[in-house]
Amino acid sequence: MSSSTRLTLHSMGFSRWLNRSVGFFVFFILDIVDFLLCFTYRTLDFFFESEWKPCYCCPPPEAKQAAAGGNRGRKMIVSERSGEYSKVVSLTRTKIHLDEISDTLYSRPSLLAKLVKCFKKNAVECSDERSPSTKKKTLLTVNSTVVEKLQRTPRWSDCHCTFCTSWLSSSSSSLFVNVQQPKDNKAQENVVFIHGFLSSSTFWTETLFPNFSDSAKSNYRFLAVDLLGYGKSPKPNDSLYTLKEHLEMIERSVISQFRLKTFHVVAHSLGCILALALAAKHPGAIKSITLLAPPYYSVPKGVQATQYVMRKMAPKEVWPPMAFAASVASWYEHLSRTVSLVLCKNHHLLEFLTKLLTRNRMRTYLIEGFLCHTHNASWHTLHNIIFGSGSKIEAYLDHVRDNVNCDVSVFHGGRDELIPVECSYGVKRKVPRARIHIVPDKDHITIVVGRQKEFAGELELIWRRSSTT
Repeated sequence: MSSSTRLTLHSMGFSRWLNRSVGFFVFFILDIVDFLLCFTYRTLDFFFESEWKPCYCCPPPEAKQAAAGGNRGRKMIVSERSGEYSKVVSLTRTKIHLDEISDTLYSRPSLLAKLVKCFKKNAVECSDERSPSTKKKTLLTVNSTVVEKLQRTPRWSDCHCTFCTSWLSSSSSSLFVNVQQPKDNKAQENVVFIHGFLSSSTFWTETLFPNFSDSAKSNYRFLAVDLLGYGKSPKPNDSLYTLKEHLEMIERSVISQFRLKTFHVVAHSLGCILALALAAKHPGAIKSITLLAPPYYSVPKGVQATQYVMRKMAPKEVWPPMAFAASVASWYEHLSRTVSLVLCKNHHLLEFLTKLLTRNRMRTYLIEGFLCHTHNASWHTLHNIIFGSGSKIEAYLDHVRDNVNCDVSVFHGGRDELIPVECSYGVKRKVPRARIHIVPDKDHITIVVGRQKEFAGELELIWRRSSTT
C-alpha cells in the first residue's frame, strides 16, 4: 500500500471520527431542545385548541388522559405493549392494523432518553424501598369509536392560506389529480405519476408534461397525483398516513375515478414504495414501472427493518448537510414541527423573497411542493411509509419479479446524497430484468429537474418498448 493511499485512508478515518464526535454533542443538545419543545407545544396546543394533544414522546397513560380530555367519542387510542415500549396511536378516520404503524414513531433512542429512564428507574427503586406496596400496572384500553370522515379543521400551527386549504371547500375527499390528455379525450394509454417525499404533482407537471412530444401528448393520458397530505390534496390532521391509507386514496382517486384498466407508473423516491405496492396489488394492470431513486435498503437478517432503514437514511451525522437535515426531520418530532411552523406556514413569504432575490428568474414550483404540507402528514408519512416499509418493500419486489409481467426501469443520480446509488443496484439484484440507469453528476432532484427534456424522451422510449412486448 502506497504512502498516499495510507494518508487518504487515515484522513477518511479522522473525518468520520470528527463527524461522529461533533454529532454526539450536537444531537445531545437537540435532544434537550426537542424535550423542552414537547412541553411548549403541549401548552400552545391547549391554548389554541382547548385540549392536550398526545405526542410520541409522552408516556401512554398521559396520552390517554390527553385524548380523554377533549373530543370524547371521536378519538381512538390504541396501546400495545412491545418490550419496553408502548404504541400510542390516535385515530379518527378509519380502522387500522397495528403493523401499519412504524415503531420508529415511538422508539427513537437518545442519550437524554436513556438518562431520564435511568433516573426514573432509580427513583422507582427508592420509592419501592420506602413503600413496599403492591405495584399496579397501568394499561390502556381501546376505544373503538371511529368517525368515518376526514378531520377537516387545520391545526393552529398549519398554514391556513387558500392554496393549502383548498380541499376544505370541496365536498369530495379524493386526492387532487392534475390531468393532461389528448384534446379528443381518446388516449390509448394511461400514465400515473407519483411524487416523492415533501413534493407534489408540480414536480412532474412543471418539468415533464411540457416536454413530452406531440405524439406522446396525443396518445397518452398523464395523471399526476398529489399524495394525501400534500399539495392540493386533503390534509386530515388526525390521519396516520399509513401505507394502506395512501394506497386506498390513490385507488379511489385515480384508478377507480378515471376507470384505469391498464397504466404505466412513474415514481420518485417515496413514491417508488407506493408504486411497487400498487404493482403487487394490481399486477395485471401495470404496463411498465419506472422508479427514480427508490429507497430500498437490503436489511440484514435478524435486524429490525424499520430501525435499520431509519439509521441508514438519518444517521445522526452533521455532515453532509443532507444527512443532518434528514436526521433532524426523522429523529425529532417537535423540532421538525418547529421547522414546519416557520417554513410551511410562511411559504408565500419565502416564494416572494425567492422571486425578489432572483429577480423573478427562478420558478418556485419546487418551493410549493416542498412546503405545502402539514407536519402531521410529513412526520407520519416519513415513519409509516419510508421507514415502516423496510420489511415490506422486499416482498413487493419479489412479487414484481415473479408475478408482474412488465418492463422495470430504474434511474438514479450518481451524486444523490439522500438515497445512495446502492439502493438501485439492490433493486436490480431482486428484479434481474430491471434496467438500471445511473446518471452522472445528478442528485436526488436534478435526476429530473434540469434534464426534463432528455428524461421525457427516455420515458417515451420505455412506454413504446412496453407496448410492443
